Amino acid sequence: MSTLWLLCSLALMAGGVSTMEDCSYHRLQEHLGLSQINESTTGLRPVVHWTNSTLVMVDMILFGIMDLNEKSSTFTSYVLISTAWVNYFIAWEPKEFCGISKMTVPRERVWIPDIGIQEDISDTSSTILSPYVQVHHNWLAQVIDQRRLTTSCKMDLYRFPLDTQSCSITFKSMIHRASEIKLRAFASDTAVNHITRESMTTLDEWDFLGIAMTEEELNYGGDEKWHQLIYKITLRRRPLLYIINLVVPIAFFLVLDLASFFVSEAKGEKLGFKVTILLSISVLLLILNDILPSTANNLPVIAIYCIVIFALTGLSLLETMLMSFLIDMDSRVDQDVQTSAKTCEETQEESEFRREPERDAESSLEKVDTFNKKDLDGNWLNNPYLLQLILKEVQNVRQEWFSVNVRCGKKKPGYWEKVARRIDQAYFCLYLITTISFLIFISFMWLH
Repeated sequence: MSTLWLLCSLALMAGGVSTMEDCSYHRLQEHLGLSQINESTTGLRPVVHWTNSTLVMVDMILFGIMDLNEKSSTFTSYVLISTAWVNYFIAWEPKEFCGISKMTVPRERVWIPDIGIQEDISDTSSTILSPYVQVHHNWLAQVIDQRRLTTSCKMDLYRFPLDTQSCSITFKSMIHRASEIKLRAFASDTAVNHITRESMTTLDEWDFLGIAMTEEELNYGGDEKWHQLIYKITLRRRPLLYIINLVVPIAFFLVLDLASFFVSEAKGEKLGFKVTILLSISVLLLILNDILPSTANNLPVIAIYCIVIFALTGLSLLETMLMSFLIDMDSRVDQDVQTSAKTCEETQEESEFRREPERDAESSLEKVDTFNKKDLDGNWLNNPYLLQLILKEVQNVRQEWFSVNVRCGKKKPGYWEKVARRIDQAYFCLYLITTISFLIFISFMWLH
């Protein structure tokens, strides 16, 4: 009896094994001709008639924003790309194969459309290609790839750091024309944006605003056209870090430069203070140069902001140098006045001692005038009072020269210092008005 039960159990097990073999994926692959590599299924576009186009549906999910480099104009992101297409030679009835509606096969055994990204400049090592293709019973084949994608992105940095950037990722066939391959997005814009926001892992310094999808036909000349699908990703920069590190310090240096007008010039500290401010702004300009590209079409607003403030600070430094020169010239004039006054006193003292010889010289000059013309031949040169008269004339000329150049106390001390103060007050008013007007103008350019 036990032997009979054993034989019945073996028969049932054998029947179960045969049933499982009939429902295996291997049997379905054999039916579809996908059990081995076949050039007719991998190298030819799977259409019934060669004039029929192949519909390829591309969906892209943005998982993370890794970097947006302004200097090199590149956008690095982590994306998942789903590519599905119609293969008319892959179809079966699920009920004939135990309800199997889909299965996976190695990707080298089926035809895969040559869909590439036009802006792609990433390394091949950053692409994780799925080794399998999922095929469905209703002619649909699908492959899903993950990529750390680096693409070129044309940026508009005019309103940096309050800017919004749009980077495009264009899918297109490299060989097949629009009459052979049609590209289309399977999911809608709303669904793609919702999934992207839910699955976003990193944003770096950017806020994700949305993805827009458009289809275009590109004509390079002639009758041939290429169909392409464009995903346009819009991002907005988080500006707080740049405002704290660049905009606010430069504005603070401008305020310090305005406050330096109240520093006294007597000790010479004002000039050194302004030079320090100018060097500090130069350091911030070097930092800005490392961020912004040198090939920008339009000069960014922040560059105009820094250049104008640098120019205003430089002009303020030149004005301070002019003030220092005028004050130093006034001190030199004071020294000349004191020297001239001392010279005048010495001249008066000498004149007291020489009055008597001068009277004698005058009397001798009268005598000289009475000389006859015959004495001009040489005896009158031996007159002892003639040298004293020449010295008297030289002293008179020197006193007249002092009076013309205002060196004997006719100009009050501090004249050039007063001129410097008036120039400083006028320049401060002009500087303040220019600064306020410029800040209002640059704010309007930045925020609108």
